[in-house]
Amino acid sequence: LLFSPSTSRQHNQPQGHYGLTSPISLAPPSDKDHIHTQKLIEAMKPFGVFEDQEELYHRTTVLGKLNNFVREWISELAESKNLPPAITEQVGGKIFTFGSYRLGVHTKGSSDIDALCVAPSHVERSDFFQSFFEKLKNQEEVKNLRAIEDAYVPVIKFEFDGIEIDLVFAKLSLPTVSDDLDLRDDSCLKSLDIRCIRSLNGSRVTDEILRLVPNLENFRLTLRAVKLWAKRRGVYSNIMGFLGGVSWAMLVARICQLYPNALASTLVNKFFLIFSKWDWPKPVLLKRLEESFLNLPVWDPRVNPSDRYHVMPIITPAYPQQNSTYNVSLSTRAVMVEEFQRGLEVTDEILKGNSDWSKLFEPLNFFQKYKHYIVLTASAFTEEHHLNWIGLVESKIRVLVGNLERNEFITIAHVQPQSFPGNEDLYKESGYVSMWFLGLVFKKAESAVKTNVDLTHGIQSFTDTVYRQASALNILKEGMKIEATYVKRKQLHYFLPAETLQKRKKQRVSNISQNNSGLQCKRSSLGESCSDGSKDRDSRMPSNSSSLNKISKLDISTAETERLFLISWPNSKSQVSPTEMEATVALRSSGPPIGCTIPGYNTVCQLRTCFVQGQHKLSGTLISDPKSASSKQHYSPASKVSRPPTSGEFPPKSIDGEKARRGDLSAATSELVNLKYIDSFKIHFYFFSVASFCVLQRLSSKELPDSSSPVPTNSIRIIKRSIKLTLNG
Repeated sequence: LLFSPSTSRQHNQPQGHYGLTSPISLAPPSDKDHIHTQKLIEAMKPFGVFEDQEELYHRTTVLGKLNNFVREWISELAESKNLPPAITEQVGGKIFTFGSYRLGVHTKGSSDIDALCVAPSHVERSDFFQSFFEKLKNQEEVKNLRAIEDAYVPVIKFEFDGIEIDLVFAKLSLPTVSDDLDLRDDSCLKSLDIRCIRSLNGSRVTDEILRLVPNLENFRLTLRAVKLWAKRRGVYSNIMGFLGGVSWAMLVARICQLYPNALASTLVNKFFLIFSKWDWPKPVLLKRLEESFLNLPVWDPRVNPSDRYHVMPIITPAYPQQNSTYNVSLSTRAVMVEEFQRGLEVTDEILKGNSDWSKLFEPLNFFQKYKHYIVLTASAFTEEHHLNWIGLVESKIRVLVGNLERNEFITIAHVQPQSFPGNEDLYKESGYVSMWFLGLVFKKAESAVKTNVDLTHGIQSFTDTVYRQASALNILKEGMKIEATYVKRKQLHYFLPAETLQKRKKQRVSNISQNNSGLQCKRSSLGESCSDGSKDRDSRMPSNSSSLNKISKLDISTAETERLFLISWPNSKSQVSPTEMEATVALRSSGPPIGCTIPGYNTVCQLRTCFVQGQHKLSGTLISDPKSASSKQHYSPASKVSRPPTSGEFPPKSIDGEKARRGDLSAATSELVNLKYIDSFKIHFYFFSVASFCVLQRLSSKELPDSSSPVPTNSIRIIKRSIKLTLNG
């Protein structure tokens, strides 16, 4: 019973009412409310949101074993540090649970358990990540063990007898940890470092939420419904800028405070009513902000200027109070408010008897919602590197959303939290590939004049941020790449199978109940994790899509060209002015930005270009050849590099790498003459792979310029990846 999610200490409840204000209604439930609530329960059952008693017993047993395991380790550690025997025998140690399991809303089969290891003062954090980690490694029941020590809240992740555990650590300024320790007492935070305070915060917040709701049964059932709805509608992911499990729990708790006697069917409807009309950024609070003698930083926009920029603040009820939704952006808030409004319309119809609860849980058809998309891919050569890489990339996607929504022509940048395995035909040589999709809404032009939109800076800034952090964390490995491509809705079928894209009014439960949702969950991330999601299938998997021979071409109305100052090859029979040559460039950032280095890996950007001459119209080829698009290029001082073709040969075989490294572009390319026609376009220049190689090879890896460094003093212009669009008025 110590670990049962259905048990919680019943502290003295607030007098008079719950929360900051009086209830909106104290009306008791009607017979119709009971009927609607029972129908809600039946509608949720096929999604696996209710755990049976056998699974619950197994989880409780596993937590009991883990608790004994922790106590044994702490006692052994006390002996190794020569503590007196009297202390060694009673040092204690304890496992606390928090998150969905502690709230009592964990789902069947796939939910992991958030747990906290509380240790006495002689145990250091380094002991937890070293000796305890090694002790876990030697246990037969423990599988998939990994430590993420650099995370915002450092964590050890593992499976214990088939149950996934996320274990965080905190040591108290106490010589012993007793079984009756109450973490709700603020004094337990005294003299702790910030990482321990963050670790304790999860358990303290969860217990405080349970204390502040008037009816736990109604709260839990309502929260199950809201979480299922949020996952189905693609708005459940703290890491992506939506809301995580704790934030949804606090919103539901506030509705329970306002309607203390209502059943779940009514509470779900009131949830959508209240928050579709909420005056954001007015904060959601479950109780008044408290002060403490500890003087820890708390959320307070009157004192902290940065707090004034939070767009959807939901404040945790335990000291030190924090905003749990600091990741939310204007775009993700707009998406959630739109979903609140839809939820209100649907539940109004349900309560009128004109619809049923399955309508509420219909999945969002993300790929039919927008006309414009950004496809973001992250790839690595090995599965281990891929898991680390996508964890970091995923934790920074909200940065990309923020960059895009700051573009004056973009009103919404909506990221789909679910990731998808890369299409094997497109990325067959890239190793393990994951893809994310962002839908874009552009401002309507005020006149019929075409609008030029440049997305280059926002996306380039995002990729630079990811690569630099990966380099700082020392996880950047050869083969790790980020690529971003703009596509229209009609081109999504090149990336995703038809069944994912087809418009679905209803989806069979057998397809959608697996893992309870296809949405994002806790990943072996380096930074953050979202609570209570189901596991992604991010490794490279067989694709159901047909083989690709070619990516379709962008409309000239949407893909603007970027003019390049090209270098004329010696002895070419005809000369074409730069104004007669244009190249449409899809953003494919195939390596770290300038300033980040990988040992043994010299990065050369892969720009796919399509040249036109004279009367030919440009039609913006995204990727001219899927095979060449996915090919890996490795460069070393002793190797030869790709060069333009001779005698009609395309793609080229090699150029003299030694001459190129000396910067002798003319000598390196002296053979490049008499190029033949290719796809009815006469190729006169093969600019980027040679020119950029000459520049990059003349600089050592540490000398590569970044945005703050002076441009190298030579005549060769380095073109960064770009996405430019022209929108019709």
